[in-house]
Amino acid sequence: MARQGLSALLGATALLWAAGAVQAQDCKPKIADALLVTPGTLTMATSPTLPPMAYADPDGTLKGLRIELGAEIAKRLCLKSEYIRTEYATMVPGLKGGRWDVINAGLFVTAERRKILLMIPYESLAISISTQMKPAKPITKVDDLAGLTVSSDIGGYAEAKIKELNKEFKARGLAEMNIKLFDGYATVYQALRAGQVDAAVSIDPVAKQYQDRGEFAHALSGMYATPGSLSMEKKEIAEAVSGALKEMKADGWFDALMKRYGVTPAPGDLSVLPQG
Repeated sequence: MARQGLSALLGATALLWAAGAVQAQDCKPKIADALLVTPGTLTMATSPTLPPMAYADPDGTLKGLRIELGAEIAKRLCLKSEYIRTEYATMVPGLKGGRWDVINAGLFVTAERRKILLMIPYESLAISISTQMKPAKPITKVDDLAGLTVSSDIGGYAEAKIKELNKEFKARGLAEMNIKLFDGYATVYQALRAGQVDAAVSIDPVAKQYQDRGEFAHALSGMYATPGSLSMEKKEIAEAVSGALKEMKADGWFDALMKRYGVTPAPGDLSVLPQG
């Protein structure tokens, strides 16, 4: 009887394996190997320093909205997914240099980036200001930042906008901020924790998570709201990724992911933006 049960189990396992093999054979990659950094693989650059968007758990496993999204895109394109961890400052040069196929780090859409990248807006994010829970100088409005020392992530949208704000302060006769730049939001917040700065400049989901954990106060949010994107160099890859995203949108997978992470989808239909 036991032998019969074991035989049945092995038979069922063989059938499942065979079905999976047939399915794998039927799934033909939607991007030619010649276009990819590694044949059969969608290689993506990410910065795992922004929980819950992208982060590494204690054992080093990558998790977060962007990680799940990229893996699903690769799956629907019949490709393996591979992530390369890097800083924002290296992402565009790395893409141009052929080190990865996609920048999967929510790069904000700007006029300057649209000139050199093929971008698909998919998430809507904004800049936030975090402070100590009981700051010496409470921040309740943007002008309260004048004259303060703040930390931000080097090479990102937050850095660009906070520098623009500094120019505005100067033009209005307000004291400029002293901006300290760090690699990754973890060190941006470490500087705040250590008292090296008065405030940390990040994005809404990151600042909210720190507040939810009771570490820092979410003083200001919703500043300079703009779409975050998946960015590519090659048109064929960009169009394939857009097609996968539209398929996810149609079957509900995309909206369910966004809702689970509390992120607002960007306006638009997940098409590749015209370059230039």
